[in-house]
Amino acid sequence: MKRWQFSTVMLWVGLLFLYLPMLILVIYSFNASKLVTVWGGFSPKWYAELFKDEQILQAVWTSLRIAFYSSTMAVIIGTLAAFVMTRFKRSWGRLSLSNMITAPLVMPDVIIGLSLLLLFVQMGELFGWPAERGMTTVWIAHSTFCAAYVAVVVSSRLRELDFSIEEAGMDLGATPLKVFFVITVPMIAPALVAGWLLSFSLSLDDLVIASFVSGPGSTTLPMVVFSSVRLGVSPKINALATLIILVVSLFAFLSWYVARRAERKSKEEMSLLNMKSE
Repeated sequence: MKRWQFSTVMLWVGLLFLYLPMLILVIYSFNASKLVTVWGGFSPKWYAELFKDEQILQAVWTSLRIAFYSSTMAVIIGTLAAFVMTRFKRSWGRLSLSNMITAPLVMPDVIIGLSLLLLFVQMGELFGWPAERGMTTVWIAHSTFCAAYVAVVVSSRLRELDFSIEEAGMDLGATPLKVFFVITVPMIAPALVAGWLLSFSLSLDDLVIASFVSGPGSTTLPMVVFSSVRLGVSPKINALATLIILVVSLFAFLSWYVARRAERKSKEEMSLLNMKSE
């Protein structure tokens, strides 16, 4: 009889610890009972009730828009910050910029949300903008803390690049701006995609910061879910969570499939080059 290795046992324990609660949630999303913890038979009625709830649907649409805009802005800001952190010579200014960019990674969300709230209030009193808190303030807040994650991801990729390739492009007459968009950006494209997806997930999941800087008409999905949980968990939340798990799983599978095809294609090209060189 084959004995199980310790690493295999730990792997299965870890997988059960991570995914067993999700599996239970998916099963209870088809619960016919109004009580979340009491099984009352199989029924998909809560999915129909979910799509009739305009508040949840509006919150989903608001969260998706904010997450898209925030992740896009975070990629732009984070990439520029990462370029400065890795390409410029060591100096006091570079060290200060690195510390300021990475500060949101270790700073509690309560402090970030409160500081941004005070900033928006003072700006409204001094400049008249923003006149009120809404989607714009949530977008700015999410872009601020998501840019730190993008900067870390992109800077790790930039440190691995061969700087001589960029120097060769400039020796051939390309301007630094053209070298950045034609040579550097394609080489760090996987890091940009990873940073965008990470920022999208963080923005979609944020509750604390959005609670500070949001206003009427800008209620995000986590805020709606949290407020409904305080009044009693509805089976519609289980149905919503199941749909989110399904969408995330599909995106993860597609990303894995595309990455595997790209890796296989690069290996085939390398093997062809080796055969030609021989």
